Amino acid sequence: MIRILLADDQTLIRAGFRALLNAEPDMEVVAECGTGNDAVRLAIRDRPDVVLMDIRMPHGDGLEATRRILAEPGLVGTRIIILTTFELDEYIAEAVRAGAAGFLVKDTEPEELLRAVRVVHDGDALLSPSVTPRIMAQLALQSRASTPPRALEQITDREREVLRLVGEGLNNAEIAERLFITPLTAKTHVSRIMAKLSVRDRVQLVVLAYESGLVRPGWTG
Repeated sequence: MIRILLADDQTLIRAGFRALLNAEPDMEVVAECGTGNDAVRLAIRDRPDVVLMDIRMPHGDGLEATRRILAEPGLVGTRIIILTTFELDEYIAEAVRAGAAGFLVKDTEPEELLRAVRVVHDGDALLSPSVTPRIMAQLALQSRASTPPRALEQITDREREVLRLVGEGLNNAEIAERLFITPLTAKTHVSRIMAKLSVRDRVQLVVLAYESGLVRPGWTG
């Protein structure tokens, strides 16, 4: 059962999401709230698997709540999906930097919302192909300094190649096809890279690939 926390200051939106999610046999909304501070408090209390987090809320917005939740030692397994009314690149880029597993616009199709919850619960990233290049360009512009080269010295040449492809937005199957390896081998490489570089998920690998200079906005493989 995927345990979900809803954090949105619009009661009607929470009600719609709650009805949709609770109708699924593998999902349960365990708590809901309308402020950032309450999102942090309830996340600590209920330890949800996934948080659907509005980016704009009173008393601590979604960005600050995301940072605080992901900084909690007891919530290392909690995944956060940022909800936005509009595709505001600067806010989404900051959410990704804060550690969010992905983002959705609020008018997304119900099936896409359900898929998103399952995707991030399974440990994958949720980055919309239509906006990911813009978000990563924003991150590159915001970056104050590139990742120190010493950080990437921890990974092998093959792992560096895999990291670059992750940064380009390829999934494990696509990486496997590009490098003539099996999808399982690609997945193993990605897992080892995350462990070596101490990042929590694939989204953070994409950020690192851009900030380290392995990938630049507009590059293709």
